[in-house]
Amino acid sequence: MKKRILLTLLGLLLVAGILVGIKGLQIFTMVDKGKSFTPPPETVTTTKARPESWEIALRAVGSLEAAQGVTVSAELSGKVARLAFTPGTWIEAGSLLLQQDTSSEEAQLQAAEAEAALAKVNFERLRVLVETNAVSKAAYDDGEAKHKQAMAQADTIRATIAKKTIRAPFSGRLGIRLVNLGQILKEGEPIVSLQAMDPIFVNFMLPQQDLARIQPGLPVRITSDALPGRTVAGKITAINPQADSATRNVRVQATAANKEERLHPGMFATVAVVLPGKNQVLAIPATAVLPAPYGDSVFVVEEQKDEKTGKSGLAVRQQFVRLGERRGDFVAVASGLEDGATVVSTGVFKLRNGQSVVVNNGLNPKFSLDPKPGNS
Repeated sequence: MKKRILLTLLGLLLVAGILVGIKGLQIFTMVDKGKSFTPPPETVTTTKARPESWEIALRAVGSLEAAQGVTVSAELSGKVARLAFTPGTWIEAGSLLLQQDTSSEEAQLQAAEAEAALAKVNFERLRVLVETNAVSKAAYDDGEAKHKQAMAQADTIRATIAKKTIRAPFSGRLGIRLVNLGQILKEGEPIVSLQAMDPIFVNFMLPQQDLARIQPGLPVRITSDALPGRTVAGKITAINPQADSATRNVRVQATAANKEERLHPGMFATVAVVLPGKNQVLAIPATAVLPAPYGDSVFVVEEQKDEKTGKSGLAVRQQFVRLGERRGDFVAVASGLEDGATVVSTGVFKLRNGQSVVVNNGLNPKFSLDPKPGNS
């Protein structure tokens, strides 16, 4: 019995040894093949670093403001007797907006005009009499004073009626009506917004170090979400002589045409101040850059010779670069790359230094300095 058990154990050890040997042979074979294995070349798209002339522009975010804008309000208290405007329409300067009740003032004006007429007749009579010394000079002066006083009283009532007859101070577009017929208006209570939106102002801030580079008359380009895909041209019309003491920024105002009135006061807009001259830069697509905490880099495509096979092929070399301004789909390379160098334009995150590649530029996307995505 013991002999049978011993033989069984020896058989199991033999089978285990054979299995271990076979598995070890497989592993050693795989290691040998791995040492001689060459990964297939990676398919990449390429582009050449090219010199370009980029315009010099100062960019900022601004706020739109009407060339003339005011909330028309009541100057005197009174009841709304007539509403003479339609909200949202264009109105000319001097057009009637609202009439307050002036029945009391009109009655007072009739009495004041009668008193002024009587005072004038008396004054004219005294003027004739004083020339013949029929009345004293004091009586003449008293009559003149009463005449002027009566006229001033009538003018005061007319001014009150005029203040209760509210007219547009300038031509522009009306906003939403804020009062109702029959409402008792208090002094200073708003009636309607009036905005002259053509031309329109754009106010924005620039750092104090840019003040020496700008001047009135420089062209600006204005873009806004209200005008997708469009650029509005304008020019600098005013520069604030005082800088903000907290931010050290200078307020600048540009003026632009707004005939369609698509730009409204209070909106924000992106402003680019176009400076004279151009910058000469070496540009590459922004997708060609591999960002990293220790520095940005690109992959330069070069022809290299395989040491094992002796065959020549394309491979990539990682090159660290210092970047400058970004514009559209491109970025300027300040240093680290030569003019005309061929760099990988897309998919740089999957590459490693010295990796063999195959170029297929049929998959290369179109890069633009002024991209306009279809879903923007």
